[in-house]
Amino acid sequence: MEKYERIRVVGRGAFGIVHLCLRKADQKLVIIKQIPVEQMTKEERQAAQNECQVLKLLNHPNVIEYYENFLEDKALMIAMEYAPGGTLAEFIQKRCNSLLEEETILHFFVQILLALHHVHTHLILHRDLKTQNILLDKHRMVVKIGDFGISKILSSKSKAYTNLPALVLKIMSGTFAPISDRYSPELRQLVLSLLSLEPAQRPPLSHIMAQPLCIRALLNLHTDVGSVRMRRAEKSVAPSNTGSRTTSVRCRGIPRGPVRPAIPPPLSSVYAWGGGLGTPLRLPMLNTEVVQVAAGRTQKAGVTRSGRLILWEAPPLGAGGGSLLPGAVEQPQPQFISRFLEGQSGVTIKHVACGDFFTACLTDRGIIMTFGSGSNGCLGHGSLTDISQPTIVEALLGYEMVQVACGASHVLALSTERELFAWGRGDSGRLGLGTRESHSCPQQVPMPPGQEAQRVVCGIDSSMILTVPGQALACGSNRFNKLGLDHLSLGEEPVPHQQVEEALSFTLLGSAPLDQEPLLSIDLGTAHSAAVTASGDCYTFGSNQHGQLGTNTRRGSRAPCKVQGLEGIKMAMVACGDAFTVAIGAESEVYSWGKGARGRLGRRDEDAGLPRPVQLDETHPYTVTSVSCCHGNTLLAVRSVTDEPVPP
Repeated sequence: MEKYERIRVVGRGAFGIVHLCLRKADQKLVIIKQIPVEQMTKEERQAAQNECQVLKLLNHPNVIEYYENFLEDKALMIAMEYAPGGTLAEFIQKRCNSLLEEETILHFFVQILLALHHVHTHLILHRDLKTQNILLDKHRMVVKIGDFGISKILSSKSKAYTNLPALVLKIMSGTFAPISDRYSPELRQLVLSLLSLEPAQRPPLSHIMAQPLCIRALLNLHTDVGSVRMRRAEKSVAPSNTGSRTTSVRCRGIPRGPVRPAIPPPLSSVYAWGGGLGTPLRLPMLNTEVVQVAAGRTQKAGVTRSGRLILWEAPPLGAGGGSLLPGAVEQPQPQFISRFLEGQSGVTIKHVACGDFFTACLTDRGIIMTFGSGSNGCLGHGSLTDISQPTIVEALLGYEMVQVACGASHVLALSTERELFAWGRGDSGRLGLGTRESHSCPQQVPMPPGQEAQRVVCGIDSSMILTVPGQALACGSNRFNKLGLDHLSLGEEPVPHQQVEEALSFTLLGSAPLDQEPLLSIDLGTAHSAAVTASGDCYTFGSNQHGQLGTNTRRGSRAPCKVQGLEGIKMAMVACGDAFTVAIGAESEVYSWGKGARGRLGRRDEDAGLPRPVQLDETHPYTVTSVSCCHGNTLLAVRSVTDEPVPP
């Protein structure tokens, strides 16, 4: 043990003591199992050491790595990899017996399949596969199985500690709790087949991995963690380029070359660019389908089809180093890691919105929860206290909410009865309450007579409402006429004393054609805004300092303008960043224009005053389902288009 420094005892079992140790040579945390061998014969001790040498042959990212073994103080010492995420049993126990999501189950399950495939190719049987022997990495994304062969090594001693008869009877009787009908019929049938009493009816490993349920999870697994750095080199199991960007893909995922149809596409993909990312980067997905995304100053969040909140974060320092998973593409280190929000048991998220350092969620029960920075009272809990876990905004419990939107430091929320609430920072009148005061609790916002809110949008220092007939109302800062509140006819410029600099209450837009055509989509940037009309035309208004209006000129006009270069293309969605614009066509074309610094435009261009396409790394047809811009960042979600019907 002179090479190691004991830190603490982390476990005691039938076979001995488990120590967490520090390896002095590289200051790395390792696990050392201390197994007393006083009662073992010389042949048994030699067999134990030989077995450990065999285990060192296992070399796979989903298998706990064995470093060395040696005899000391009449004990067999086995040094192995440390898994800081604990065991799968502990992971399940911490959820207080709440059911795991199916995508989480499959994410773990296919990693176990890969590990067992590697083990079986070396003619090794685990013989003790259970949740206590399945370990997780720091981020609880990567599964690693451990405790190989120890029961076999010590089989002569294990009989004294195992209640084998009861276990054998339970296995032979096929008795187990019924599987919840919450899970898909395919997953339930797979479990039943694995637990069949007839060995011939149990599918072999190769058949399990070939099932569509597992193929999709395996594909997403390689896409998700293909850039996660590991310590050990491993030959590729199969050729894969799912983690790489190619230039042979047309917009909307139509390939130029032949496509192998054997592997189905991922359910969905989420791309990020800006903040130093010069081209769209596919984010890890945790084997799930994301239907809506939201970007904040630092946050990247999404809602899955099953109602879970997924977050993408920068990896901790030192996450890089080592070799890659099979089929991965060489990268210095993962730029983002993904995780599901903890503590969400029993809560189904329907929508998410992000502000500066805080997040708001809407549940399927119409309840709003917030967490993050409490500055300016933007969490709505009546204080300025920061909160790390989603907490219900209690003042709104008497209402069923249908939408929530976040600005930099304020929030708007809409109920099923079209009641509007606002809270947070109030200067410039962004809350629409008729004052510039801030509020840390939701306040009901008065609406102009005859107006019924349908959708709410928040900007840095302003707010907008789309009404049922497609009209728009706005409040807050109207600098550069970025809200379209100046009363202007087509081609007209206001005289200085007629310019509206701010509105303390929600006011109908007055600039043509925004006050005349029904609006389908609208978004607010830092100094400009953009809108899509029901006919599919895209208009921009506000500052054009960086070409964010899409007119190819740096004009100083306050009048809305029709974006140039999109003639004949029907637009469907629009999003605004600090000095750039992203627009989505009805056929899922993606365009961007404006300031190009730090990757804002999703391509390696400088400022572009006219729309240009953004290329996504998709080899299958796709539909853009959600887009969100904040400051210099963009998040965009796409869903793969197949011949199969999509569930509602």
